[in-house]
Formats: sequence, C-alpha cells, structure tokens
Amino acid sequence: MGIEVVLIKGDGVGPEVSKSVVDILDAAECGIEWIEVEAGLPAIERYGTPLPENVIDIVKDKGVALKGPVTTPVGKGFRSVNVTLRQSLDLYVNLRPVRSLPGVASRYKDVDLVIVRENTEGLYKGIEYEVVDGVVESIKVITRTASLRIAKFAFEYAVRKGRKKVTAAHKANIMKMVDGLFLQCFREVAEKYPDIEADEKIIDNLCMQLVLNPDKFDVLVMENFYGDVVSDLAAGLVGGLGVAPGANIGDKIGVFEAVHGSAPDIAGKGIANPIALLQSAILMLEYLSLDEKAELVYKALCYTLECKGIKTPDLGGTATTEEFTKAVIDSLEKV
Repeated sequence: MGIEVVLIKGDGVGPEVSKSVVDILDAAECGIEWIEVEAGLPAIERYGTPLPENVIDIVKDKGVALKGPVTTPVGKGFRSVNVTLRQSLDLYVNLRPVRSLPGVASRYKDVDLVIVRENTEGLYKGIEYEVVDGVVESIKVITRTASLRIAKFAFEYAVRKGRKKVTAAHKANIMKMVDGLFLQCFREVAEKYPDIEADEKIIDNLCMQLVLNPDKFDVLVMENFYGDVVSDLAAGLVGGLGVAPGANIGDKIGVFEAVHGSAPDIAGKGIANPIALLQSAILMLEYLSLDEKAELVYKALCYTLECKGIKTPDLGGTATTEEFTKAVIDSLEKV
C-alpha cells in the first residue's frame, strides 16, 4: 500500500493540471495512493457548497493533500475554499518558494528566495461589518501566539535549508499595535537563532527592494495580507503564477496547491500549464521525506524546459498539456 494523499482537482483547468501531475508522479514511482474528493464548482453543483465537510475530515485524517485551483466568487457568494481550508485545519504557514527555472523567460536570473506567510489571521480573519449605511469596517487581528509560531517556522526553515537570513516585513511605523506586536514577536524569536541574520523591512520598501534587488533576500516572513501580495509579486520575478508553487502547512497537516486561478477561459482546451501544481507536488514529496523523488521530478522538469525547450503557450511554447506531461515523463529517464 502506498502513501495516501488526498487529491482535490478543483475546477477550471484544475482537472487538467491535476491529471498531468498525477501522471508524472506515478511515472516517477513515488508510491502514492490518490484519494480523490471534490471541491469548488463541481461540489457546489452536487452538494450545494464548494467545500463539503467530508473534504475537511478526510484531509485531517490523511494529513496531506494536493489541490488544484478552485474558483472563488468575487464580492459575494461562498467563502474562499482556500481560506476555509487553512483556518479549519489550522494551516498557519503559507510557504511560497520563489526560484528561477531554466528555460523560463523572466526579468531576473538565479532568484532564490522563500516567503513564509502567516496564514490564519490578519485582515483575512474575515471580521467585517457595516458600521452605518455606506461605511464598512474590517478588523485586522494579530495575536502573539500566531506571530511567535510563524517566526519560529521561518527561522527553523532557514536552519533546515541552510539559509542565512530571515527578513520580517511590517508596517509598524503606522500600525504600531498590530504590526508592532508581530515585529516584537519576530525579534524575540530571532534572539534564539544567533547564527541566522535577522532583518526588518517596512512592507512598501520591501516591495521596491524586491523589484530592484531580489538577490538581497533569502527567507521573508510576514502577516497574512502582506504575504498574499508579496508572494504574487515575487512570482512575477521568475515567470509568473504559472510556475510558482505553494504549500499550506500546520503542525500535522500539509495541503499543497497551485497558487494561480482556475483560468476558466482556457479550461478544456488542453493548453493549461501544469508547472505550478507540479512544483507544489515537489514540495509535497519533500514534506513526505521523499527527497530523492522530489529531486528526480524537479530535474526532469528542468531538463524538459531547458534541454528540450518544450513549454506550454503561456511560456512562449506550443506544447499542449498532454505533450508537456509526456515530455517530463520521458525526461525522468534522462536525468
């Protein structure tokens, strides 16, 4: 019996990129037994909700899931599946490695940084209400407990991966209490890791510095909203969301997901780029301590892009999703 992993294909291009990744991991003989469940638009049609309770239960039971993109209604309707999963399962870390891929055109070369985003509170706690007609208020929640544990994860990750610096992003010059508490907790944790350089940047300056000099950064840690914005900005440094992996991690559960949207405009056309979900699956393999398999799949991906030059249309190529998948599978024997 293999390692049981919950598979949430999602909607839009989700089923297409999920099939691609499953085929590649199966070809790499990763020993995974896939347990498929529904979320997103298909779940709404069948169950009346985008995230049935049984999905949360089975992910909690198995401890690891791979999730394709899921449509989130804008401004109304159901709550985000992503946010609900993170908060229901206490997946307090959103891990977003940002690394240049060979053969993928971007403005920079050799970008290699990691964003650690607090995943459960801040403005995304979802506490909103109408004060009076025409005036609404959203409350930003920052707690000492969440701030300490996300800072600890960032420093522990730096130690585990041999990284040298952790930078905290904040706006404590303006939001002196909420961001001040986050920064205070960061400083407390930093004192316990004297071999790791601790750095602080005001969030707007950080964004400018990332665009000017991304090579100056290593591990970045920040609260929820900042992390959402900065991680997408950083993805733009290496080719966009189509190549960027993501992971949501708690103490006992990991959900690995493509961070791009469901792209309904190209769904069913067979041209979706599976790299973001594949890179997320590589993170999942590392999480499962299948490091050799993770390295094999990553090398096959790089070989396909750089040596074969096979890419989907969004990256300037002509390959279909199926052709790209086959190329990566064939590359497994060449790396």
